[in-house]
Parts: sequence; C-alpha cells; structure tokens
Amino acid sequence: MKRFFLFSMVLTIPLVALFAQAPAPQSTGWRLDKAHSRIYFTIKHMVVAEVLGYFKDFDVTFNATKDDYTDGQVEAVIKVATINTDNENRDKDLRSSNFFSADSFPEIRFKSTKFEKLGDNSYKIHGSLTVRDVTKDVVFDAAYNGMIKTSRGFVSAWKATLAINRFDYGLKWNSMIETGGLVAGETVNITVVLELRKPLS
Repeated sequence: MKRFFLFSMVLTIPLVALFAQAPAPQSTGWRLDKAHSRIYFTIKHMVVAEVLGYFKDFDVTFNATKDDYTDGQVEAVIKVATINTDNENRDKDLRSSNFFSADSFPEIRFKSTKFEKLGDNSYKIHGSLTVRDVTKDVVFDAAYNGMIKTSRGFVSAWKATLAINRFDYGLKWNSMIETGGLVAGETVNITVVLELRKPLS
C-alpha cells in the first residue's frame, strides 16, 4: 500500500507542476487605457471661431488576430451626459433636446464593419455610427502609431478622425448671426486618440 501511495505521488507531482506552469491562451483582445485616451470634437462657432469639446466617459473594445489588423473589430460606447466644453450653460444645452437629448438617447455608439489597410500605418475603418438612434455608415481615417512591449504587456496607439454633418443625426438647432452665417456650424470634426493594452501571453 505504501509503495502504491509513493508511486502515485511520483506521478502526481510532475503533473501538478506541468499544469501550474502552463501559459494562458493568447488573448486577441486589447483593453482601453482610458487615462491616456481621448474622444474630442470641434465645431465652427460664429463662422470664424471654433469650439472644442470632449466626452469624459467612454469605452472601446478592440480585437484582432492578424499582425496587420486587417481583421480588426472595434466597438465604442460614449456616454452623452459626460460631454464637456468647459462651459456649464453650453453643456446643459448640448445635453438638452436642442442637441443630443441625453435623457432619451444616453449613448453614442460605433461598430466597425471593415478595417481597410492603405499603407504601413494608415487605415480606413468602416462602420456604423449611431447618434440619437440615427445610424449612418461612416469611414474613419486612422493612423496606427505603433506598438511597444513592456514588462506588463503590450501597448499600442491609434489616432482616428471623422467629419460628420450633425444635421444627419437630428442635431438641427441653430440660429443666424447678423452677417448671415450660422451660430454653430454643420460639420463636426471628431478625433479619437486611443492607447490600448494587452497582457503578455
């Protein structure tokens, strides 16, 4: 009996060690580093000036299995109520039914449908953008700024830009200035700066 017990222990200990040291499966998902990421926008004000704003709360998921990211899949969710232009009254107006109607439509969403590689670091990211429950096909111009390996995992960085007509999404409030131009421009320029992280496999 003792011999059988000792023999079992001899077999069991290497197996336990083997499973304890087995590496975890490689992850294809990247985690957003929100502290080093930003989604902001600019829009014309009084024809000659610009207003800059950003969203404080958002989340982005990114998955890819190919090294060139041509099978990339990205989804983004932005909390409308966190819009900030450094002007409290203007921010309240933007959250109101004049613009985003944040109570009725609390999220802006983007989901990619295709990553089109144009060059070493340039891409077209095709997808659908939903604002106020209006969904339109859009194409981001994206730049892949590279990837580095650290002791805690991999870090990659992207920058993407998009111009949309806000009237297409029901953000139609406006008024005229004395010279005939619009107080707020129709075109909204969106910039997304992302830092993504993935643990070592």
